[in-house]
Amino acid sequence: MTVNGWIQIAIYSLIVIALTKPFGAYMTRVFSGERTLLSPVLQPLERVIYRICGIDETEEQHWVTYAVAMLFFSAAGFVVLYGIERLQAVLPFNPAGQSAVEQSLAFNTSISFVTNTNWQSYVPETTMSYLTQMAGLTVHNFVSAATGIVLAIALVRGFARRSARTLGNFWVDLTRCVLYVLLPISIAVALFFVWQGMPQNLNAYAQVTTLEGAKQVIAQGPVASQEAIKMLGTNGGGFFNANSAHPYENPNAITNLVQIVLIFSIGAALTNVFGRMVGNQRQGWAIFAVMGVLYLAGVAVVYEAEASGNPALKALHVDQTPSALQAGGNMEGKEVRFGIANSALFTTVTTDASCGAVNNMHDSLMPLGGMVPMVNIMLGEIIFGGVGSGLYGMLIFAILAVFIAGLMVGRTPEYLGKKIDAREVKMAMLAILILPFSILGFTALATVMPAGLAGPANNGPHGFSEILYAFTSATGNNGSAFAGISANTPFYNTTLGLAMYIGRFLMIVPMLAIAGSLAGKKIVPASAGTFPTDGSLFVGLLIGVIAITGGLIYFPAVSLGPVVEHLAMNAGAHY
Repeated sequence: MTVNGWIQIAIYSLIVIALTKPFGAYMTRVFSGERTLLSPVLQPLERVIYRICGIDETEEQHWVTYAVAMLFFSAAGFVVLYGIERLQAVLPFNPAGQSAVEQSLAFNTSISFVTNTNWQSYVPETTMSYLTQMAGLTVHNFVSAATGIVLAIALVRGFARRSARTLGNFWVDLTRCVLYVLLPISIAVALFFVWQGMPQNLNAYAQVTTLEGAKQVIAQGPVASQEAIKMLGTNGGGFFNANSAHPYENPNAITNLVQIVLIFSIGAALTNVFGRMVGNQRQGWAIFAVMGVLYLAGVAVVYEAEASGNPALKALHVDQTPSALQAGGNMEGKEVRFGIANSALFTTVTTDASCGAVNNMHDSLMPLGGMVPMVNIMLGEIIFGGVGSGLYGMLIFAILAVFIAGLMVGRTPEYLGKKIDAREVKMAMLAILILPFSILGFTALATVMPAGLAGPANNGPHGFSEILYAFTSATGNNGSAFAGISANTPFYNTTLGLAMYIGRFLMIVPMLAIAGSLAGKKIVPASAGTFPTDGSLFVGLLIGVIAITGGLIYFPAVSLGPVVEHLAMNAGAHY
């Protein structure tokens, strides 16, 4: 680790902090239906959309209706995207002549992009046509991200409202999120990326002759427009197989900084939206502080593990530094242009969020470095997290924290003036337990079936880690992977697709049930026995609950992979 590396991490963190309050204020106005700077331009378009779709913007929905609307919208998106992939060979904008996507892969990819996972079991530039990339994948990058955001807003309304039966209107929230938040920023960022050298065209792939005289095909296409929303919506799903390690997706250090800022911007700002909508911004900053502490801890572990290098190389005497390790750290699989610090930062940020847009390969991380992204995803990406999912995941943990605090002080637990009853605790536990149920269940299945064991490229603990990480990433709707696993098979395409579905929708429905229950409750004035939830005491309690919950549910499984692998490497074992 170096001072320069920590300065880069500090600059990034300060930028995110600086954006949180103004961006949060803007989004609060958007979802409250108030006038914004973009209203004169976008409000007429918004009304046209409502008129065409038959939406009454004044009509709000019960939590069940809100959930049903979301589920039907997602189902329709899956069907349309699946159809585009299967028919792309006969559809326009296919200059490379890509054939129809294989059935199981089309199933996997459709669920992946509908659930904001963006897992890619394929090489995009040799599999997907321009139409599929634009009308299929990029469109879902917008609407799946918007779906996550509005679900978080619905939960926040549950805390903010009193004696209410509704949580808003899914269609109105979705429209406003795309029009006022995602689309304007994506247009501006895409133009910036084009300026920095990112392709944005519909040309056929270029065929060139290299200096050695060999022929090479250089893929191009509408890259910048997909890259902007890929990062802003924490989608992942790059235009190229290498994602942000590809120079066309990430031309230089400036674009690299912009991309990782985009990944955290909405997730961080939503904490401020939460504080504003419940009428106490300190509550939002308390949630932000919890996320910040966990984020910095993760960055520190990854940076230390990768900067220290690989101890297994010590016996080879390949380096004579005082520490007898590589002078530059573990550079295997790293983005050499940006160094260890940026790779550690990018790794932590993209696995805190639902974004598989990594600029290094997780399979090449040191064991403890690889454990951090795995644990981050297993906890539900609550560290700023995927847009929306980070906030509502953290609020579910907050419900458990105040329930424990209520038991400690001997009274009914309360959060933001709302009494937390058995119904909310049961729904919170159901939402949390969905994740280990899917992760461990599918991992166990893959480790006993020949089709599952055929996937990992390694044996022993690391091979187990590759399987475990795949189902962790799918269930957590993250989309990153230990690249050593071959997942483009009928078995993995199907099981990973099911894991994505379970991780997204079976967690969302209990969360909306909590929101509906809380919205119908009255505000209870704080008293001497009320546990404070806007200060350091609550921050510490919430971090403790997260750590204990994660340890009890996940650590036994995680330890079988990265931790055992770490011990084996330091002991000089070969596997």
